[in-house]
Amino acid sequence: MDITLVGISHKTAGVGVRERFAFAQEELAAALPRFGGAAVLLSTCNRTEVYLTAHHAIAPASVIALLREMKGGDDVPDDAFYHLAGLKAARHLYRVAAGIDSMVLGESEILGQVRTAFAAATSAGTHNAVLSQLFHTAIRTGRKARSDTRIGRHAVSISSTATRLAANTVGDLSSCAVLVVSAGEAGKLTARSLADHGVSKLWVTSRTASRAKELARDLGGKQVPFSRLAATMADADIVITSSAAPGFLINRQHVAQAMARRNGRPLVLIDIAVPRDIDPAVREHANVHLYDIDDLQRQVEQNKNARRQEVAKVERIIDAAVKQFGGWMSQRGVVPTVGSLRERAEATRKAEIARTFKRLKDLTPKQRDGVEAMTSAIVKKLLHEPIGRLKGDDGERYVVAVRELFNLDDEALAQTQDTVSGA
Repeated sequence: MDITLVGISHKTAGVGVRERFAFAQEELAAALPRFGGAAVLLSTCNRTEVYLTAHHAIAPASVIALLREMKGGDDVPDDAFYHLAGLKAARHLYRVAAGIDSMVLGESEILGQVRTAFAAATSAGTHNAVLSQLFHTAIRTGRKARSDTRIGRHAVSISSTATRLAANTVGDLSSCAVLVVSAGEAGKLTARSLADHGVSKLWVTSRTASRAKELARDLGGKQVPFSRLAATMADADIVITSSAAPGFLINRQHVAQAMARRNGRPLVLIDIAVPRDIDPAVREHANVHLYDIDDLQRQVEQNKNARRQEVAKVERIIDAAVKQFGGWMSQRGVVPTVGSLRERAEATRKAEIARTFKRLKDLTPKQRDGVEAMTSAIVKKLLHEPIGRLKGDDGERYVVAVRELFNLDDEALAQTQDTVSGA
């Protein structure tokens, strides 16, 4: 039994193509059985991949055709899809689960998505022992990559980096208050990131009251008048701004007024605007920490480099996992073959012994036992070398040849056993 993978991802197609082949969670129950056997379907914003197993070769074109039938996309070229088989498919899934095949290197969401994909296959009844072993080992590999390396410990987006810097400065975010000032899209993402970390309060203000109201609704915060900017800053721990204003929205006076009421508590200012919203001179105030877009981008690049340095460590973890999985797969073919070979040899020995004893009816019980022992020893010695080869590191390559040479299919074995029974 072999593994086949057919997929499309951010490495081979743009979002306009990928989204056409995306499967919602509620679609999986109906989609999975259509692949006609054991199948797992992994569908995220960056990839759609089908993992299949069969005793015969699976034509990638047939899988692509089925995906097109289910999702359309006849105009999508074949080279938007990729195909891997055997341990190459296993290695790919391990890299996906470890986060090193993702658009954002080391991202953590994919591990949960791999787990969800296999759970859907289990619910649909399209899993088997091979896919179960493959996905469970992939999940373990993904966890090990994150626990044994720092691949997921460095923020690599503006919003996550800003959140990490804020947390490093003020400590526990759950007790912090955040003020969002006229935030554009990047500011919204940062505010949402902070909200996801459980900040206690979130205020929104803007020179335009209607915009502040809209932002507050979008972010789940409370609107405050722009005239109370300095006063609200005095109560906030983190201030985020990313407007399109032509000049500074926050100057030294605003910050001086706020800090006068903070009793030395640190204030984090995150300015993601271009041109900048906050006068860089505010850094002169004690306990004021200002991060502008250049500061954040430099930190993002440093973190990306740090994650890239971890990739080699992750690859070594994956190498070990692939080797172990390959050994497991080999044993799946080797163990039954060794058993069948021994069964065939023993059945043949017993059939010949039975015919011999019919001709030599005058043999004493002791002589019969001697013949039994001798023939058993001969069979054992003859099988010693081939079984040793089968159980070796490269034993899998002998499986097909041994099964063909000794005719070890189920029907042939059954005929041999029937011969013994009738002897």
